[in-house]
Amino acid sequence: MGPDENEILYEKRIAAESAVRLVESGMNIGLGTGSTAEIAIKRIGYLVKHEGLDIRAVATSKRSEKLAIDCGIDLRTLDDIPILDLCIDGADQVDSRLNMIKGGGGAHTREKIVASSSKRVIICVDERKIVEKLSRSVPIEVLPFARALVSRKIKELNGVPVLRMNGDGPFLTDNGNIIIDADFGVIEDPKSLATLLSSIPGVIEHGIFMPPSEVHVGERGGVRVLRCLK
Repeated sequence: MGPDENEILYEKRIAAESAVRLVESGMNIGLGTGSTAEIAIKRIGYLVKHEGLDIRAVATSKRSEKLAIDCGIDLRTLDDIPILDLCIDGADQVDSRLNMIKGGGGAHTREKIVASSSKRVIICVDERKIVEKLSRSVPIEVLPFARALVSRKIKELNGVPVLRMNGDGPFLTDNGNIIIDADFGVIEDPKSLATLLSSIPGVIEHGIFMPPSEVHVGERGGVRVLRCLK
């Protein structure tokens, strides 16, 4: 692991640990997916095992679910606990207004459901994820039957659709759907694009997320907490 990778890992770790400090016994917690969320899950598991933290949690992916079980976290479903106190997750990119792109791990549909079920959403990222305007490709979970239609509609919105692959076949989400990564270049109006994508038949969910409660940004000098100015 090179110096840059070590620095990124350090920033992810301190951001995740900062978010976990908001967790208290008695809470119902949403557990995100991705490398930074996994650091948070492991930290919560440590607190459960060694410091008596008493929480219940809902995971956003099979991968996070397995990790949480391995860490001794009491996992439930949204049927058991439909309202969560806190959700901790990562993001692929966060703009100056705290709009986000998520879904690099293919779990953005469940992540959005869990986030929408939470009273507070805490996003933890390293400083390289903070940008002025969103520009990453937008992951879009799509019903396989609708692949051609959704691809055509993305092109009509001046986007470039690319089917996400896993080896020789399409990547499949935990929900059994495909993902189309759509490159729109610099996204000037994330909210409008989100509305347009949601209106396409066959789109299950897209990876544009509106601002969370807080973004904890790991930096060389510590953690900076960003909040949306409404």
